[in-house]
Amino acid sequence: MTKTATVIDADGLILGRMASKIAKRLLEGELVMIVNAEKAVLSGKRRSKVTEAKLFLDVGGVGRGPFHYRRPDRIVRKAVKGMLPIRQPKGLQAYRRLRVFIGVPDNLKDQKMGTLVDAQAKKLTCPYFTVGELAKGIGWNQGG
Repeated sequence: MTKTATVIDADGLILGRMASKIAKRLLEGELVMIVNAEKAVLSGKRRSKVTEAKLFLDVGGVGRGPFHYRRPDRIVRKAVKGMLPIRQPKGLQAYRRLRVFIGVPDNLKDQKMGTLVDAQAKKLTCPYFTVGELAKGIGWNQGG
């Protein structure tokens, strides 16, 4: 039932639009791998979005959730998860077919990477910034 793996380069793609398109593909049975997750784009002003994200980090408890991710690949993965019917078996199975990477892993460097034309950041007329910049703003440490 599972089709071949699709590799999508998130560089310059709007996060929400990309997540909805990928969620649709996952529900259709595709295995989707997203590379360059830190280069996906969020619309709006960076300072206000980082401040908003920092306030959201105070919500919840350590062991109880909601869980707040700081790594760009986890932020992108959670955005796609929000587009899936995760409480239904088909949504959970679709979520398991998703792989998200920071940068491009060595085993995917020689594969053909696609993009989503509908989700290009060139369409935006407002200010925008990358998921990597958001992650650094809320405390992501690249070193480990």
